[in-house]
Amino acid sequence: MAHQLALLVLLLVSPAAMRAVGAAGACASEKFPAGRTYATCQDLPQLGAALHWTYDRTKFSLSVAFVAAPAGTGGWVAWGLNPTGEGMAGTQALVALKGSSAPTVKTYNITGYVPLGGASTPIAFPATDLAADEGAGGKIRLYGKLQLHKGMKSVNQVWQVGSSVTGGAPDKHAFGAANLASKTKLVLAGKSTAINPAHAPALAPAPAPTAGTPSSAVGGGSDSGASATAAPSPVKSAATAAGVSAPALAVLALAGFLAMV
Repeated sequence: MAHQLALLVLLLVSPAAMRAVGAAGACASEKFPAGRTYATCQDLPQLGAALHWTYDRTKFSLSVAFVAAPAGTGGWVAWGLNPTGEGMAGTQALVALKGSSAPTVKTYNITGYVPLGGASTPIAFPATDLAADEGAGGKIRLYGKLQLHKGMKSVNQVWQVGSSVTGGAPDKHAFGAANLASKTKLVLAGKSTAINPAHAPALAPAPAPTAGTPSSAVGGGSDSGASATAAPSPVKSAATAAGVSAPALAVLALAGFLAMV
């Protein structure tokens, strides 16, 4: 019996099981204020960022919490969806600006590579519940709800961080490798599929802003680099689904080993 128990424990703590335990990643440990919960989280592959979200398939609404540290203490973080391409141009962005005060949130329809203004511009996905606060480690947590297009199953997401804010507008961000590669496909339904640059859709013009609002881009410069795709990190791992936590697995493994010697 002891040997059977030990074998079972060893199977539970096999490399595949332990990889599943770690699949939730750092994003699963984020603690939000009361009333803010999300069905799924994903550790994004660049800039130490994470996205938490809940997608309502009946109402086509996407509630998100984007978490990242700005590049400077008085900087900004941005996240958005690009329905027309993979880069910054065309992105419908939410931007949280810290500056010298508490973070504030603005929306920008990024139609070109020029500096952003201090005022929000309308975006293609109506945004509500916009807010931001400061999390652990100097990170900014950006909240919002977007009304997506009917039937949308996946869409390109883009994110960015900057070091400073001037006149209520985000200053240009850095153009390091991580900044240029901060883009993936957000899969709302089904499985994530890598983007093949050879078959990527041609960049179409983003929706024109309302008259009197500037065409703009976060950082005021061009961006390039291959698009990376990261599958959502499930909040529940295989171990949790089996009703066994990672520490419990370790204890059981030790008990099994001792039972065999």
